[in-house]
Amino acid sequence: MTESEIFRSCLERLQKRLELLDDKPEETHESTLRALWMYVCDQPLSAQAAADCVLPELTPQQQDRLEQVLAERLDGKPLPHITGRQQFMGLELLASPEALVPRKETELLAKEAGRVLDQLCQQQGEALVVDVCTGAGNLPVALAKQRETARVHASDLSPEAVALAQRNVDLHDLQERISLHEGDLLAPFDHEGFHGRVDLITCNPPYISSAKVEQMPREIAAHEPKMAFDGGAFGVSILERLIRQSPGLLKQGGYLLFEIGLGQGERYVRRMQKKSEFREVRAIEDEHGDVRVIQARL
Repeated sequence: MTESEIFRSCLERLQKRLELLDDKPEETHESTLRALWMYVCDQPLSAQAAADCVLPELTPQQQDRLEQVLAERLDGKPLPHITGRQQFMGLELLASPEALVPRKETELLAKEAGRVLDQLCQQQGEALVVDVCTGAGNLPVALAKQRETARVHASDLSPEAVALAQRNVDLHDLQERISLHEGDLLAPFDHEGFHGRVDLITCNPPYISSAKVEQMPREIAAHEPKMAFDGGAFGVSILERLIRQSPGLLKQGGYLLFEIGLGQGERYVRRMQKKSEFREVRAIEDEHGDVRVIQARL
């Protein structure tokens, strides 16, 4: 078979059998195949990066390997778990089963946090940021990459996730700007060095109710870490702790920004507007008009 015939045959199989997920819009059938193709050629790329690249010719061994990884993908293994790559805010990152695969929807949080951080750095010259539930470290890397005066501390309860985040920090040479910690939510920062000194806290917490976890697509429920999306009985246990604990770390005028699940936004905006600690609460909508990020200022 020629290269074009191999590509066409594999693409037809993906189109017939692979169900694409709404929360990974970058993964089309073609970009998936391109990413798998590049992976077997020892050039691992995210779906976004592979979408426009020139595909190399395959050796017979690489053709066999392509069949193997194609079968893995059709069996439900997430594409980034095969290729080891995922893009976030235009940055290529390492991905693995140790942490939730960074989603396109979280870029709304990254963009708003970046805007706030730019403003803080302009006003103060520097800023102290804390990111919790950091997972693969995508938020800290995105925030620190273009802001030399931002000092970012990030934490996760999972030691495996912290190790993956460290690899992403190392990949982008951000060791001097990002420090990683293992611990439960804000617990690693519960000491004098952070009390009342933090300019910005960011978080993409688990916000799916426990009852709905098993109803999620198999690609997510069977392959990604449960603690990364299980938010307890009502999907808000981590959020409640975050809102309660963050004022102890934030300086006056500091910001809390966090992602929230579909349908949770309006209630939490009202909830936070009633809290005396926060003087400004803002709902940030996605392109569909759904509140997906909440910003509050101490």
